[in-house]
Amino acid sequence: MRVGIAGPNAAGKGEVVRLLERRGFYLVSLSDVIREDLAREGLEPTRENMIERGRRLRERHGPAVLAERAQGHLPGDRNHVIDSIRHPAEVECLRAGGGLLLLWVDASPRMRFERSRERARGGDAATFEAFVAQEARELGSPDTAAQQLLAVKALADETISNDGSLEELSASIAHEIRNPI
Repeated sequence: MRVGIAGPNAAGKGEVVRLLERRGFYLVSLSDVIREDLAREGLEPTRENMIERGRRLRERHGPAVLAERAQGHLPGDRNHVIDSIRHPAEVECLRAGGGLLLLWVDASPRMRFERSRERARGGDAATFEAFVAQEARELGSPDTAAQQLLAVKALADETISNDGSLEELSASIAHEIRNPI
């Protein structure tokens, strides 16, 4: 089974990934492809560097490049969880490579902002207004190489609401994995 994880910033995608890893899923993150590319040049994997490098890679090598590169890291004898899907071409590539249950993980904007403040990653917005503005840039763009989160959301098989507890999230994930589309 292959499960893709997508959603807006601080929705709880990492928690979903950890829950699936505990169930034996092998993790591959499309963001790791970008991190590897930045590391080759000695650049820090800041939020802005990651976004810009992902855009440049898609521009140079096609919009599915991150998924294409990540598929080489998927062992054939395991269930997979594929994180950091941010472009519809990545979804298409992953579905063509053996099927994919795409989960969109979401939570209210205010809750996501509070979570982002708690985790305090470099590049996260300091105010709610900045958080909303930052997110608007990631949801969609006329630049076909940029992140296209709304287009990915439209391709999701299921939406997981993560406004509750970790136990509720775990129950939602268990249901989706037992009853895949």
